[in-house]
Amino acid sequence: MVSLAQLRDADLSGLAPAATAYDTLATNFGKHVENMQHEVLKHVLNANWVGNAAGAANASLQRTSNRLDAAHTEMSAVSGLLREASESFLLAQSKLQVALQEAKDLGLTVADDGTVSWPAPAKAEKNDPDYNIPERAKALANRISGAVTEAGNADQKISALLNSLTERARNGTGLETDKAAADLKAVTQQGVDLMAAGFPPAGASPTEVNSWWRGLTSAEQQRLIEGHPDLLGMRDGIPAVARDQANRLNLANLITKYQQKPNPTDDEKQKLNGFLAISKRLETDKDKQPPRLLIGISEEGQGRGILAFGNPDTAKNVSAYVPGLGTKLSDVGGKDGDRALNVLNAAQKADTDSTFASMVWLGYDPPPGLEKLQEGDTRPLEVMDTDRAAKGGAAYDKFMAGLRATHDGPPAHLVALAHSYGSTTVGLGAQMSGGTGADDIILVGSPGTGAQRASQLHIDPSHVWVGDAENDPVSHLPSKGRVANDIQGAQQGGMIAGPIGSVVNGYVADKMYDWFGPENQLWFGQDPASGDFGANRFAVADGPEMSFDSHSNYMTDPKESESKTLESVNNIGQILAGQYDHVTRQDHR
Repeated sequence: MVSLAQLRDADLSGLAPAATAYDTLATNFGKHVENMQHEVLKHVLNANWVGNAAGAANASLQRTSNRLDAAHTEMSAVSGLLREASESFLLAQSKLQVALQEAKDLGLTVADDGTVSWPAPAKAEKNDPDYNIPERAKALANRISGAVTEAGNADQKISALLNSLTERARNGTGLETDKAAADLKAVTQQGVDLMAAGFPPAGASPTEVNSWWRGLTSAEQQRLIEGHPDLLGMRDGIPAVARDQANRLNLANLITKYQQKPNPTDDEKQKLNGFLAISKRLETDKDKQPPRLLIGISEEGQGRGILAFGNPDTAKNVSAYVPGLGTKLSDVGGKDGDRALNVLNAAQKADTDSTFASMVWLGYDPPPGLEKLQEGDTRPLEVMDTDRAAKGGAAYDKFMAGLRATHDGPPAHLVALAHSYGSTTVGLGAQMSGGTGADDIILVGSPGTGAQRASQLHIDPSHVWVGDAENDPVSHLPSKGRVANDIQGAQQGGMIAGPIGSVVNGYVADKMYDWFGPENQLWFGQDPASGDFGANRFAVADGPEMSFDSHSNYMTDPKESESKTLESVNNIGQILAGQYDHVTRQDHR
């Protein structure tokens, strides 16, 4: 096994040149193989030579060609393995060096066996509630042990593969085409495994991920971005610019993958449409300011996409918008991207001297839109469930923690912005341990947050803001008082009538009674626009009657003819800019 001292003192500078040397050898040998195949094998096979001698010669030449191909493959395997060894050991050594330097800066002593010790605390330190040297020493000891273990595991796996390749060369089995192909596959897979092992574990906090990333050299970071973009693009704690580089590579790979599917399903077609829409947006906006950054892309679930207008790591004010019902991946490059941009423009207008970044975050699977019920599609009934919102809320909290970890300079003014079912997602996330970490929470078109009071969202209620159009059907269901007439109609006619019926048509009244609570209770708890919830309510336009357009206009680019007191997106911009006194208020329900 590798010891701490061996990893700390190892000179790894020769591994990369050795890999390059094998690359050169493989390349030159490959040219000889091509010459043999084109100048010898091709001519003999096409010479119309017949007879026993011809048959024997052809068979012998083909065997020789196959053996040369196999030798070339084995050389490529060796070069690939040496390169992966270089990257893996450098990563482990870098992590160790960072931890050792942190220990030194804290005045700690690290023994060769990894034990961390420190001087006895002074009297003042004993009485200092912030004295946390033992905890920090334990954390550093774990990091040191992890780096050494990581190097030891890599050493075992790499040496086993090198021994196998050496034995292949010694006994000649490496000249068999199938054996050589298997060796190259094993090396390639092992390289991926070794690199993945160097990453912080899946459960690591964004702060830990960021600390690991900052411990790498610029060259190492770039090599990881280019060689393993899939491991970086969705990791919270990786800086936005690095995630953007990785995700643009991931996006191109995903487009190719889905375009090559022989018989794509409807869901696969929808994902491909999403990837293409985001790619088109990035291409169309490539010269626009502030820069567009692809913070996340994935084929997970219905597809994941996170698009930023502006750099969240450098902006003073940052918002992360969570869309809701019926959102598709293509909307990230379309209407939801437009909404995030409209918020950015409104904030810049509110404070021309500050800097902003506005994102659309589709890191979960929203339910289908309720308007599909009118078309006979029953899938939107999933909206009555909170499973998707709960999973999304946990992911959103981690994403927000990542924004905190990667931000340069003083902490940003961080705003959680959510629409529709997205407000349920953010609301449930806010009620989890630690909450969203946002300075302000903005909820628009909300069917409830799962909370009865704004104070349950791990934030001062004075920094919870609600925009709710009076004609928004989603934000009015199913308050008992507001649906009483519709229930009566359902009892008489067997179906729910009126504007509420356009949303929940098909549900019998006795089933709906189970969901209805006291006045101002929505699907997912207290009506955020009610006085009982305890949030600020800002002014928005009432919207068209009996229309889902009223649910979709909260972040629409305001028209010149509209009254500023009713421009929802302008109020959102004021909140993002921290200009709270300029927010137009509206009475609670």
